[in-house]
Amino acid sequence: IDGLTSINSQKFHIGVTGCQNVNLRDITVAALGTSPNTDGIHIEKSTFVSVLNSTISTGDDCISMGPGARNVWIERVACGPGHGISIGSLGWKFQEPGVQNVTVKRVHFTETTNGLRIKTWARRSHVVLDGVKNPILIDQNYCPGRRNCPRQASGIKVSDIRYKSIRGTSRSKVAVRFECSKANPCAGITMHDVKLTYVGGGRGEEATATCANARGTSSGFVMPVVRYL
Repeated sequence: IDGLTSINSQKFHIGVTGCQNVNLRDITVAALGTSPNTDGIHIEKSTFVSVLNSTISTGDDCISMGPGARNVWIERVACGPGHGISIGSLGWKFQEPGVQNVTVKRVHFTETTNGLRIKTWARRSHVVLDGVKNPILIDQNYCPGRRNCPRQASGIKVSDIRYKSIRGTSRSKVAVRFECSKANPCAGITMHDVKLTYVGGGRGEEATATCANARGTSSGFVMPVVRYL
C-alpha cells in the first residue's frame, strides 16, 4: 500500500489482519486528537509487516499491535497528535497469540499522550473448583493402588509452582496437600488469593492443609493456611 491518505475515519483507519508480507509506505492519516478509537494503523494476526515514511495524526494509537502481530518493522514515522505506538492491549482473551519481534526506529513523536507503550489487561486467571476431592495436590509418593511401591525417595525436583486466584469447595477436609520428597524438597511454592472451603463436614468445620518437605510463601487471602516445612 503506497501513498494512501485516510482522513477522519469513524474508527480504525487501516487494519492489517491475518496477512503476510505487507508493506505500507508514504501513508498519511489525519484525524482530530479528540476523536476516540481512530487508530491510524492496527496490526494483528499478521507477520512481516512494515510501516515506512508515514505521517499519522489521530485521536488514538498512531500504530497499534494486537494479538498475533509478529515481525513488525516501523521506521521513519511522524506521530502526533495521538496515543503513540502501542503493543496491546493484550490478555483480554485466554490463550490468545502473543506479539513478537517488533522494531521501531527513527520515529518522531509530537505532543502525543504516550511514546512507546505496552499495555496488557490486568485480568484474573480464575480457577473454580466445585466439590473436588483433592483441590490442590503435589504427590511425590505416587503409587497407584499402593501395591509394590518402591519405597524410595523421588529423584524429581519440583520447584517454582504458583497458585493464584483459586476458589471453590473441597469434598475432603484436607484441601491442600503437599507431599514432597525428602531427598528433593519442593521449593518456590507461592500461593496468592486462594479460598477453599470444606463441604463434607459438620457446621463450622474448616478445610485444612498438610505440608511435608515443601518450602514456599503465601500472600493475599489464603484459606486454608499453609504452614510450609
